[in-house]
Amino acid sequence: MPSLDFQQVDVFSATPLKGNPLAVVLGADGMSDAQMAAFANWTNLSETTFLLRPTLPEADYRVRIFTPERELPFAGHPTLGSCHAWLAAGGRPRGAEVVQECGVGPVRIRREEGGRLAFAAPPLLRHGPVGPEVLARLGRGLRLAPEAILAAEWIVNGPEWVGVLLRSRAELLAVSPDYAALEGLWPGLVAPWDPAVDGDDAQFEVRAFIPGSAVPEDPVTGSLNAGLGQWLIGSGRAPEAYVASQGTALGRAGRVFLRREGGMVWVGGAVVTVLSGQAKL
Repeated sequence: MPSLDFQQVDVFSATPLKGNPLAVVLGADGMSDAQMAAFANWTNLSETTFLLRPTLPEADYRVRIFTPERELPFAGHPTLGSCHAWLAAGGRPRGAEVVQECGVGPVRIRREEGGRLAFAAPPLLRHGPVGPEVLARLGRGLRLAPEAILAAEWIVNGPEWVGVLLRSRAELLAVSPDYAALEGLWPGLVAPWDPAVDGDDAQFEVRAFIPGSAVPEDPVTGSLNAGLGQWLIGSGRAPEAYVASQGTALGRAGRVFLRREGGMVWVGGAVVTVLSGQAKL
C-alpha cells in the first residue's frame, strides 16, 4: 500500500480549528479518479484536494478538488490551502506568484503581508439577478419574508452560488434553513456589520448553504466570497477593500480579506497546518 504525503490545514484563520479544514494529498499523480473520490468521501470534509504535476506550461502544480459527493472545477479555500501545503512541502514558484492549474484554468496566488495568501478571483461563469420563481424559493427555503431579501444575484464561478443580501448581521445569523426546500440551490448569504453593534473587525457577515451535502453549511468559503466580492464591489454595495466574517454560526471565526485592484478581485486569508504525515492509499 503506497504512502503519500498528507496535510490537513485550516484555511481563513490564523488560529487552528477556527477556520475551514482541508485535506491535501501531495504527489497524487498515481491515484485513480475512483481512489480520489473514495478518499474525499472518507475524510467527510467539505473538500479534499490532490496535487499533481501540471499540464499547463505556466502552472506550478495542478489540483483536483473533491467534495464527499463530487469533483469541483474550482473552490476558494482549497485553492489557498493547497498552495500553503505545496509551499510547505518545498514547492518553489517559477515567478513572483504561484500559478495553480485547476478545472477552470490557471489561478494566480500571491503571498501577502502577515503571511496570508490571496488568489485572483476567476471570472464569473454566470451572473445577473435571479428570477421571481427562484427568489420565492429562496424566501421559503431560508424562512425569510420577501422584504428581508434586499437583492439576489447569480455568482457562479464553478460552484453554483446565488448571492443573497440581507439587512443585518443579526438577521443573517438567525437564519435556520429548510434544506429540502432549497434543493438544487446554493445560497450564499451576506449582510453588513453595524459597527455600533458588531464592532469593526469585519464589514460583512457571510453564510454558505449547500443542500444535500455531507457538510450542509460550509464554515468559510473562498469561492462564495470571491463571487460576493465581485458582485458587492462591482455594484457599489461594498468598498474597494473589506473583510468578511464567516463561520460565526458554527463556532468558527473565519476572516476573508477582499480587495479590488486593477479590476481584479483578490481573495485572501491565513492558513495554518494542523496535521501532517502519510496517507496510506
